[in-house]
Amino acid sequence: MSAEAADPAAVPRRRSRPRIDLRRLGRVALLGPVPRDRLSDAIGHVADAHRAHHPDADLTILHRAYVLAESSHRGQMRKSGEPYITHPLAVTLILAELGAETTTLTASLLHDTVEDTEVTLDQVREQFGEEVCYLVDGVTKLEKVDYGAAAEPETFRKMLVATGNDVRVMSIKLADRLHNMRTLTVMRPEKQARIAKVTRDVLIPLAERLGVQALKTELEDLVFAILDPEEYEDTRALIAEVTGGSDPLAPIADCVRATLREAGISAEVLIRPRHFVSVHRVRRKRGELRPTDFGRLLVLVGEDADCYAVLGELHTCFTPVISEFKDFIAAPKFNLYQSLHTAVVGPEGAVAEVLIRTHRMHKVAEAGVVALGNPYAHDPTAAQQAEPSDERADPTRPGWLSRLLDWQESATDPDTFWTTLRADLAQDREITVFGTDGRTLGLPAGASCVDAAYAQHGERAHTCIGARVNGRLATLSTVLSDGDTVQLLLAQDTSSGPSPEWLDHARTPAARIAITGWLSAHPDAPGPEARGADGADGRTEPTADGPQPTAPARTRSGGRAANVVVDGPESPTRLAGCCTPVPPDEVVGIVVRGGAVTVHRQECPAVARMREIGRAPVAARWRDEDGGHDPAACRVTLVAESFGRPRLLADLTEAIATADAAIVSATVEPPSEQRVRHTYTLQLPDAAGLPALMRAMRDVAGVYDVSRAQHPAATG
Repeated sequence: MSAEAADPAAVPRRRSRPRIDLRRLGRVALLGPVPRDRLSDAIGHVADAHRAHHPDADLTILHRAYVLAESSHRGQMRKSGEPYITHPLAVTLILAELGAETTTLTASLLHDTVEDTEVTLDQVREQFGEEVCYLVDGVTKLEKVDYGAAAEPETFRKMLVATGNDVRVMSIKLADRLHNMRTLTVMRPEKQARIAKVTRDVLIPLAERLGVQALKTELEDLVFAILDPEEYEDTRALIAEVTGGSDPLAPIADCVRATLREAGISAEVLIRPRHFVSVHRVRRKRGELRPTDFGRLLVLVGEDADCYAVLGELHTCFTPVISEFKDFIAAPKFNLYQSLHTAVVGPEGAVAEVLIRTHRMHKVAEAGVVALGNPYAHDPTAAQQAEPSDERADPTRPGWLSRLLDWQESATDPDTFWTTLRADLAQDREITVFGTDGRTLGLPAGASCVDAAYAQHGERAHTCIGARVNGRLATLSTVLSDGDTVQLLLAQDTSSGPSPEWLDHARTPAARIAITGWLSAHPDAPGPEARGADGADGRTEPTADGPQPTAPARTRSGGRAANVVVDGPESPTRLAGCCTPVPPDEVVGIVVRGGAVTVHRQECPAVARMREIGRAPVAARWRDEDGGHDPAACRVTLVAESFGRPRLLADLTEAIATADAAIVSATVEPPSEQRVRHTYTLQLPDAAGLPALMRAMRDVAGVYDVSRAQHPAATG
């Protein structure tokens, strides 16, 4: 869809030159090759845009690439009726205006030659070199004849893998999709919607992550027009109505210019209109829009220090809206974005949002990785210092891309890859957490200790039994915050594995794929009942030096619980983790998925719930001494309620150890109003010692209650 067709009454775009007439370029292209001492008019526009950013660029290779592209595409037409050469020219012009270097432009001119013509990769390599060949191959689609319905997801997988080695691959793909979206009206409505949805779910998030805001904002508007035409028209009419008269931000911009001039700060103050989707989002957030909500002030300065000088003047001479202040210079976004954000109250009470950045920051904010030029340019000094490696070092390869490339290797099924990719890209914010050894981990916002474990340890995280967050014991379900320090505790028993409940806390694809794979490979692994009070939480065992991680004792579901007999056929039996029955408790059994029986105390709430839904319990009793097992040995879960104080955990574990009880698992919830809850699953040598143990725990200073656990269990 062309921008004009989508938005005939839109505010003019912020471009350094008018939109090029692609139909006229197509007619020029049909004239064929031109004398080698000058460029054709078609490629001349690209050359002008390129020289604006790179005055010393050698245009010879661009001319050769254009001649090959024009001759190979000659006779091919687009569905819009334009000569096909107009498409690679438009894609190349988009990248040239963003400041892409010559190699990227050369590859963009040739990006469809291998896919749609007789030109081969070997020819591209021979005439233009390995680098251009790699970029062209990276954006070449896989054939539906070979891959069927998997062609689209596998094509994106191929592009992402290529992007992992060279981010310029995705730059070309984004520009390619932008031009296709501009001309999408010639397609059937259902095909328009399908392409727009993929653009929304995959390519727009990728543009955001690579920092290419100029492409991202236009793609958002084009998708908005196709997928939500009514809201788009309402927004278009609203913008047209407001922009018809004088700009309400103009008086505030004049005041800001005067203020900075008086302060001796050299700055350029611009009014930056919001694009359609931005206006729509602000409208949904605030309801009634203020006249100044349709744009923002952009202040451009020379140096980083000048940004803070401007901020100081604005907050001194105007009333600041403190809640709107954000410093993305000191803490840049994960997509390279840097800027100061604030809002001030101008004359007559009008509120204006202000962006403050340097000219360099502005270029990166608009063009992202495209503005970084060639990240692989040869640096002799760096080459001498670098160690030999089969993989190219990429200074622009962000952490999210590395994680994506890691998990996609495990997602061998195209449907799984496609679904997971869309879910992963929907997470639009990152946090950074630190290991105790100083290493950093980049994770999506909302990630838990489970995600951190798989991000740091890979498949070794299957044996994770707990974590310390900022020095405190924490459950694996604990959601991490930006700046947290995490110590992950791994069991020595390598046969242990994750619980299905971990999937409830895993947000990253890497963690979810790894956990799902392990559970599929171990269908007979125990459920959460066999893991104590919380199968996803930390477990500790006291030693002379204090609590240390240890693996929990487990009862495999293939056998009977050690000292319980249930009526009925032979079936796997285990003690419930919710009420942890011990002799001489009255017990009953509940049949769960797979035919296994979970043994509960008679008064357990889970038993009442099962009766309510018509699932009758089965009779169960403790095995007598002739059964070959010690009837006195038992496992129990105790909850200690206490006031927080230093050494409380050490004193409680000492009291437990003195009673000859072994700690199977332990969790400590974060303090709430100075109160702390400890949950221990214990193995006692004799059930008769339970009352004495509970008294000893109550005698620990600060502990005001100790009780048997009664939390709900997953009964299947």
